[in-house]
Amino acid sequence: MNILLLLRRQLHTAYDSLDHFRFKRDLLNALPFWTGAFITGLVAVLYAKIFAWAEQGTAYIYHHARWSFLLVTPLCFLLGWWLVVRFAPFARGSGIPQVSAAIDLSSPRHHYRVDQLLSLRVLVVKVLSSTLLIFGGGVTGREGPTIQIAASVFRKINSLLPAWYPKVSRRNMVVTGAAAGLAAAFNTPLGGIVFAIEELTRTHFTYFKSALLTGVIIAGLTALNLLGPYLYLGAPLLTGLPVWIVFVVLLVALLTGVAGSGMAEIILWVMRRKARIQSQVGRLLVPVACGLAVALLSVLIDERAFGSGKEIMVSTLFGADKHVSWSVPLLRFVGPILTFSAGAAGGIFAPSLTAGASIGSALSGLMYLSPTETNLIVLCGMTGFLTAVTRSPFTSSILVIEMTNTHNVIFYLMLAALFANLVSNLVNRHSFYDQLKHQYIREIHQSEAQEGAAAVEKQRKGEDDTRTSS
Repeated sequence: MNILLLLRRQLHTAYDSLDHFRFKRDLLNALPFWTGAFITGLVAVLYAKIFAWAEQGTAYIYHHARWSFLLVTPLCFLLGWWLVVRFAPFARGSGIPQVSAAIDLSSPRHHYRVDQLLSLRVLVVKVLSSTLLIFGGGVTGREGPTIQIAASVFRKINSLLPAWYPKVSRRNMVVTGAAAGLAAAFNTPLGGIVFAIEELTRTHFTYFKSALLTGVIIAGLTALNLLGPYLYLGAPLLTGLPVWIVFVVLLVALLTGVAGSGMAEIILWVMRRKARIQSQVGRLLVPVACGLAVALLSVLIDERAFGSGKEIMVSTLFGADKHVSWSVPLLRFVGPILTFSAGAAGGIFAPSLTAGASIGSALSGLMYLSPTETNLIVLCGMTGFLTAVTRSPFTSSILVIEMTNTHNVIFYLMLAALFANLVSNLVNRHSFYDQLKHQYIREIHQSEAQEGAAAVEKQRKGEDDTRTSS
């Protein structure tokens, strides 16, 4: 009893000494992050449902009238591209480079430019365009778009705060939104946190760790309560692995490092070539041609050329026939290039994971590996390919671990990620996302300069008209 009494007195003393002003300030600072995280969880779940329905619609049409995709796919690619060009040019592509650019532009001097990258308009266009793309069979994912959508939600909440409200860092809001979006999309809270630290910001973690952690937790719990407890892929069997398997891990890391960075370089090259097209007809033909090419690959060769490819990952990890032919990795390599080059909205996270899984599966079949050995090489292929595209080895490792609950092979996955990162750096020192980020920032500066020149020209004409009338 004396101990309990002492504890009560200590708690009472601690409560009396609490700085109520500081508590109030901290609570007010946290509320925007909590609100944004809750809304992010809701939006992420709704977007995931829409995306899944679109993929189910694609599968239904394919099995009943697959030749119709020779018309459906080009039309969906064209409509997805038109939505982006007409309403939100910076909604195109993945969304992660836009978030990185928004973070770089979040300073007081440039923050007004962020509205071009993150806004409710961008959010709506992102959802509609990517849904059209996946319904048409595009090789794309929802994870990158979810990150931009979540960052847009947090950005909007930040802009709605009244003038008397304690100052909340715009930059930290965007970073937390992106991390919450990734956590909600994949059900990977640690992946969201590591992604924010490794990919998005170099700010010292101490300055915003509470906001980041609570944002990720609330968004993840919201999605979890709506969808129920789940692993993105499930937990494959990984037992009895031989010592020599490490050499196969290095081999698949080498292959995926070259393939992932090579795919990124080809996409960037195509985008540079596209930028030179001046005629409107030529610009219209690009998404149509890309859509037609994707449709032909699927209709004539293999239906696995369509979609995000999650079913490929599931079949290689849990199916009876784990080994795909080498045509599948080739299709999953070409598909994202064609889809991303169309210029609509859509992510590259899931296609990268699928491409890596198919490479790992094909390599395992070539080497006659056992089912458990194949599972490991498939996971290492996923990690290596995603690392080669993002240049974020720790994020890639943690994501794959959390998606499959495979903590027991963490060292194999980290080895694959680090080796793939080393190989991809030999292809190009700059990541795919970094190069796109700098491109978006240049576009924003150029558009601002053009608007300024147009305003000066308009003012000059007005002065000339005034002199003429007088």
